[in-house]
Amino acid sequence: MGFEYLTNVPLEQARKDYMDKLESNGFAGVREVIPVHDACGRMTASAVHAAICAPHYAASAMDGVAVYSKDTFGATETTPVVLSAQQYIVVDTGDPIPEGCDAVIMVEDIVQNDDDSITIYAAAAPWQHIRQIGEDICAGEMILSAHMPVTPAAIGAMIAGGVMEVEVIKKPVIGIIPTGDEIVSPCSDPKPGDILEFNSSIFSAMVEQWGASAKTYPIVPDNFDAIRDMVDKACQECDMVLLNAGSSAGREDYSVSVIRSLGEVVYHGIAIKPGKPAILGCKGAVPILGVPGYPVSGIIVIEELLKPLVDQWLHTCRNDHQYVMATLTRPVVSGLKYQEFVRVRMGYVGEKLTASPLSRGSGVVSSFMKADGILEVPQGTEGYETGESVRVRLLSPLEKLQNTLVVIGSHDPLLDEVADMMHIANNKVYMSSAHVGSMGGIMAIRRGEAHAAGCHLLDTETGKYNLSFLKNYFPNGGIRLIRCVGRQQGLMIAKDNPLNIQGFADIAKEGVRYVNRQKGSGTRILMDYLCQQHAVDPATVYGYEREELTHTSVAAQIANGSADAGMGIYSAAKLYDLEFLPICIEEYDLIIPDHAWETPVVQQLLETLKSSAFKEKMLAMGGYTVENPGEIIPLDDDETR
Repeated sequence: MGFEYLTNVPLEQARKDYMDKLESNGFAGVREVIPVHDACGRMTASAVHAAICAPHYAASAMDGVAVYSKDTFGATETTPVVLSAQQYIVVDTGDPIPEGCDAVIMVEDIVQNDDDSITIYAAAAPWQHIRQIGEDICAGEMILSAHMPVTPAAIGAMIAGGVMEVEVIKKPVIGIIPTGDEIVSPCSDPKPGDILEFNSSIFSAMVEQWGASAKTYPIVPDNFDAIRDMVDKACQECDMVLLNAGSSAGREDYSVSVIRSLGEVVYHGIAIKPGKPAILGCKGAVPILGVPGYPVSGIIVIEELLKPLVDQWLHTCRNDHQYVMATLTRPVVSGLKYQEFVRVRMGYVGEKLTASPLSRGSGVVSSFMKADGILEVPQGTEGYETGESVRVRLLSPLEKLQNTLVVIGSHDPLLDEVADMMHIANNKVYMSSAHVGSMGGIMAIRRGEAHAAGCHLLDTETGKYNLSFLKNYFPNGGIRLIRCVGRQQGLMIAKDNPLNIQGFADIAKEGVRYVNRQKGSGTRILMDYLCQQHAVDPATVYGYEREELTHTSVAAQIANGSADAGMGIYSAAKLYDLEFLPICIEEYDLIIPDHAWETPVVQQLLETLKSSAFKEKMLAMGGYTVENPGEIIPLDDDETR
C-alpha cells in the first residue's frame, strides 16, 4: 500500500473537534437501573430522592424509660418525683416510642423502687433522647444529585431512605485490540524476536481505574481483512475501541485504512511527542482510537484522548485527600472525654476556605455522604468557635471546593434543585448549603463566609421582606439582593385535619402538638409575629420549644404522627400530602456580596435562576411564584416589594 501522510493538529483542537464529531453522531452515556447494593463507585444518571424517612418512626436514643414529660415536671435533687409503674415504659435504644410518651429518661438517671415505681431527680424535657422521624433523612429529600459517584455512605443513605434500585450511567465497555505479527501473548520464556504483548494489560488497568470495563480481544496478525473484521466486531460489542499498533505510515500499518473503511477518520496525527501517529476515528457514535505500539506513546494517547471520552460518558470527578486549614462557619462544641470526628461541607469564598459542620445526630449516614472533609477534635478539647481556623482532612479535592457555591441561610427545597441543575449544566460546579436561618445567613455574609444567603425576613412594622434588615446590617452597602421566588407560607396540618384546625390561633388548642423552626429563621420570626397578631401566648403552645432546621423535617414530623401542625411552605406540605392552611406569600430572596458577584459559581447560579427549567421546576413543585428570578432588587426602593 502507499504511504499515508500524517496531519499535525494541536492536541486541544483535536480533542475538541473529535468530541464535537462524536456528540453529533450521538455519543453519550447510556443509563441502566441496578440494585443499590451493586452501585458502589457508579455514577448516578439522575437525582435520587428518599422514598421513606430515616428513621421512619420516633425511636428511643437511649436505654431507659419512656415517659410523658409533664409527669416529670418539678423534679429536682431536693424534690424528686416518683413515677408509678403505670407512668413509664422500659425502652431500649432503637425501640419505638410508646403511645402517650414524649420523652426518654436514661437508665442511669432513675432509681428503681421495690414497688416497681421509679424516682427521678430531674425533669424530662419534651422529646429528649428521642430520635425524631426523619432525623437523618426525610422522605422526598434529594439523597444524591445527578452525575454524582455512589459511595459506601451513599448506599447506606439510599437504603435508609427506602431506595432499593438506582439509575446509573452504564460503565462504558472499552474494546482493546492488539495487532502485529511480531507480538505474542505474555509468557515467561519468549523466543528471540518475540515481543510480549503487554500494552493491552496496561490499557485495561487504566480504563478500569477510570470506571470503565475493558474487553481485550485476541492478538490479530497484520492482515487488513482480519483487522477490519475484528474492529467491526468490537464496534458492535463495545462503546469505544482501541486499535493498538499499526497507526503510523509503514507498509503494514493498516489501522487508518481499516478505520476509514468502517467509518470516518477525523484526524491522523496529533502534535504531541510521543504519540504523534494517533488516529481519531469513529464508526457512527463509537470512537475508534488508533494507538501507537510503543507503550509510552500509547499511554499518553489514551490519557489525553480516551480518558476525556470516558469522563464525558461517566461525568467523572475524582477525589484527592489532604489536610488543609479552613474557617468554621458555626461553632463546634465537643466533650472533653473523646476524640471527635465532625463532618463538614466546604467551599472557597474568595481566598477563605470555609467549613460548615454537618449534623452530628445519631444517624450519621447522610452527613458522611455529604461531607467534603472531616474536622478532628482532639480529646480534651471543648471545641472551636465560629470564625476559628481549624485543620480539616479533605474528602473532596481542592478543585471541587474552588468550584463550590457556598450558600448559608434560610432553607428551601429549591436549593437542592438549583444545585442539581447547576451540576448537570457543568459537572465541575457544586453547591454547599447550610441551613442556619435567615439571620444566620446575614451574619455569614457579614463575615465573608458565603457566596449567597437565603433570606425571608419579615419587617413586622412595614409588612415587607428583607430590605429593612439589609439596610440595618449592611449600612454601607456591599451586597446585592437577588429576587428568587415568592412562596406560600402557612400552617402544615395532619392529613384530613383530625383536630379541626381552622386558623393560626388553633395551635394553642388543648391537644394540638406543634413543631417549630429554629430561632433566627424567617419562619420562626413570622410565627412569633403571628402569635402577637392573634394574641397567642407561646407558652400555651405545646411544642413551641421543639425545633427543626428545615421545612421538610417539620413536614415529616406531622406526616408521621409525632406532631399535628407546624409553620412551613406549601411545597413541603405537598411533598408529604399534608393539609395546608395558607397564611401569606413571602419573598424568598438571595443575598450576594459584591466581592462574589463576578465569580463563575455565582454567575452560573444567576443563569440557573433565570432559566426556563428553573421556572418550570418551581411551578411543578407547587406553592411558588416566579416573577423575574435572578433580577437585582434595588435596596433603596421600598416600593419594589
